[in-house]
Amino acid sequence: MIAAESTASLIQSVDWVAVAPPTIVAVVGLAVLVADLFLSERNKHVLGWVSLAGLVAAGLFLLPLTDSHRSTFCLSGPRATACSYTVDEFTLVIQLLVIGGALLTALLSMTALKDARNADKDLPEGEYWFLLLSSAAGAALLPASRDLATLVVALEVASLPAFALVGLKRGDKRSSEAALKFFLSSVTATAVTLLGVSFVYAATGTMHLTEVGEKLGNVDGQLDPLAQTGVVLTLVGFAFKVAAVPFHFWVPDTYVGAPLPVAAYLSVVGKAVGFTGLILVTVVAFPEYADVWGPALAALAALTMTIGNVAALRQQSTRAYSAVRLLAWSSVGQAGYLLVPIAAAGYADRHTDVLETTGATVAYALMYAAVNLGAFAVAALVGRTQKLNRVSDYRGLYAKSPLSALVLAFFLLCLAGLPPGIIGLFAKVTVFSTAVDAGLGWLAVVMAANVVIALYYYLQWTALLFRAPEGEPAKHHIPAPLTAAIAVTAVLGVALSGAPQLVLQFAEHGVR
Repeated sequence: MIAAESTASLIQSVDWVAVAPPTIVAVVGLAVLVADLFLSERNKHVLGWVSLAGLVAAGLFLLPLTDSHRSTFCLSGPRATACSYTVDEFTLVIQLLVIGGALLTALLSMTALKDARNADKDLPEGEYWFLLLSSAAGAALLPASRDLATLVVALEVASLPAFALVGLKRGDKRSSEAALKFFLSSVTATAVTLLGVSFVYAATGTMHLTEVGEKLGNVDGQLDPLAQTGVVLTLVGFAFKVAAVPFHFWVPDTYVGAPLPVAAYLSVVGKAVGFTGLILVTVVAFPEYADVWGPALAALAALTMTIGNVAALRQQSTRAYSAVRLLAWSSVGQAGYLLVPIAAAGYADRHTDVLETTGATVAYALMYAAVNLGAFAVAALVGRTQKLNRVSDYRGLYAKSPLSALVLAFFLLCLAGLPPGIIGLFAKVTVFSTAVDAGLGWLAVVMAANVVIALYYYLQWTALLFRAPEGEPAKHHIPAPLTAAIAVTAVLGVALSGAPQLVLQFAEHGVR
């Protein structure tokens, strides 16, 4: 009888509706890999449309989950509330960001792969789509992860294919170097994270985030140093993943060496993955150590936004790939802003305050995802004719492609937080207010100073778009997928600037 009950307790009923979005992405990725074996070179482009359809289907499966709170892979008996996979408002918003970001990346990729095919460059399409979908599946799984093992597995499923994507341009030294730097930094981060997770497990005896949060406050005195070391190492590992200073060194070279759509993907989806994991471990698993990670993240936020913005300011407009490098350093600076609300959560006294502060990071991430992907889309357009993709190559873009210039100017103003980019302004104000409300006045001052620094290089690039072009302006031909990516991001940016409450309402719903 006892054996029968024990066997029954091991049987899990899977909520397939809850796990549908990442599962669909993963299944379509496998289907693409198999189909690649049977398609001729001239028909490889079909794989892109299949991948696009799979991401759309995964996005549609978010709709049945909007009005429900679902959990699956839960323990039985008195620990039945401890689950490995949970779908709530936080999960849905991040999954929407991940799938939407992957969808826009797919649109950019279709043009990039077609150009590579026409130029007889070796960029294997089957492997590309499989790796992109595999990474997106891991990224979609991560926000629903509620135990440390699932969290680490999802993080690595999102990261490992990205290494290969960065180095997929065979024979390109920059691509190989970028992949190596990205690989070494990420593997180091994973090793540190795993060591920290093992220490936390040894101290608490559980992997589930909610149980870790409960047991860390009652750790035996002899195990307390082990628990503290585990918390610190886990946070250091995630600091690598979000490219926080001083763990940011891989970003510029990785973005330059990777195919441009992959750089766009890393800047948005890769960053969302890191920050989601960081929110889950700090707010859900380590609230007992808020007095440690709160000040540490505040210091990292100040350092990250300052180094990122100053480095972006120092980029020379005539240097090869300076446009991509500027966007890379800008993303480091933006990571500093995203860290501010998480740091503020360490100073929150009430659960509702924690919800609001972590929600501010989600709101800012949504704004950043839309406009930064749009900026990369225009960079991909210019890069089709200007292979070195320098900032100086954007001079007179308005005369060559008026709509592209206006859209890029709008995206840059959103990132700067200036009208008409209202959504960027409101997102920055939301993040700024979390620092003030948490009593982090010094961090708010640092953020204000960095916003002023960023204004200079964003406005300098914007002004360049409308200057008189050098030589006869050439018209840009925009392929349909690239047109769709630019149009979608522009519509999103304009709509959110007209109704910023659509994003800012998420500032009231952080991870629970």
